[in-house]
Amino acid sequence: MPTDGGDRLMGRRRRESNVHGWLILDKPVGLTSTQAVSRLKRLFGTRKAGHAGTLDPLASGCLPVAFGEATKTVPYVVDGLKVYRFTVRWGVETDTDDSEGKAIETSDVRPSDAEIDAALPGFVGIIEQVPPRYSAIKVAGERAYDLAREGEAVELKARQVEILRLDRVGPTANDETEFECECGKGTYVRAIARDLGRMLGSRGHIVALRRLAVGPFDEEDMIPLDKLQELCDRAPGSDEPCGETLTDFLRPVETALDDIPALAISRTDATRLRNGQAVLLRGRDAPVLSGLVYATTQGQLVALVEADRGELHPKRVFNLPG
Repeated sequence: MPTDGGDRLMGRRRRESNVHGWLILDKPVGLTSTQAVSRLKRLFGTRKAGHAGTLDPLASGCLPVAFGEATKTVPYVVDGLKVYRFTVRWGVETDTDDSEGKAIETSDVRPSDAEIDAALPGFVGIIEQVPPRYSAIKVAGERAYDLAREGEAVELKARQVEILRLDRVGPTANDETEFECECGKGTYVRAIARDLGRMLGSRGHIVALRRLAVGPFDEEDMIPLDKLQELCDRAPGSDEPCGETLTDFLRPVETALDDIPALAISRTDATRLRNGQAVLLRGRDAPVLSGLVYATTQGQLVALVEADRGELHPKRVFNLPG
């Protein structure tokens, strides 16, 4: 017969197995993305979680966090477009390209708003960008920021990134200008501030950064960490994880797949896909599909499949509770 301790352990395991979905955190300044995910794991009482796109401690805003089976969809959110609001201070370039670094170059030049506006089109489109020295880019197997902290000279190669828009938000005041940027995967906003400062004959670094959107998630989806903590503190037995209370804030796993077509299939075909078997779409009314599709049965996500000439081949199978 299980002991009380065994009952609690079984209850915890049941909670962990039932936490699936996306929570869109409004990450506060001062916390790393990894620290934020760790806090959420404790609150939800689960071990399986990951985020879709790192935010620096200096940055706040949209940090999509996947729980359970949603972790299988993280790449589709990471590859999505991102929107940032950031503030550049002119006259100083730092070794980190933000306010946490030390000054390495200074200038007395302060660009006018007209000069700034004239320079912005040069940063829109597919451009070459050198990542900041303090970045997660790997150099000979080591993270660039680790090498930089050890005092090693870090030479990073330029990479192609895509910036869809870069706009000035309001007038420059007190040597600072605010911008909004929509960009693709791999773009470093800190590098935009650095390069824009150089192009304008000044120097620049970021003093404030907020992510407004990642893929299908935006500000309307975000939930502050302190609000989640407050709900847990109010819950009965608040010394225990309060995942059951917080699951109301989870968005479905398939929310991350908004750009991928959906296909409803029978329960029999769903079983085949879950067993790793291909499914043939039969009949005159069978849909003509090609490429990546997500399959559902009775409204429940079953698998990501590759559709090819009437056949569905499972690529990612999801084990969600019925």
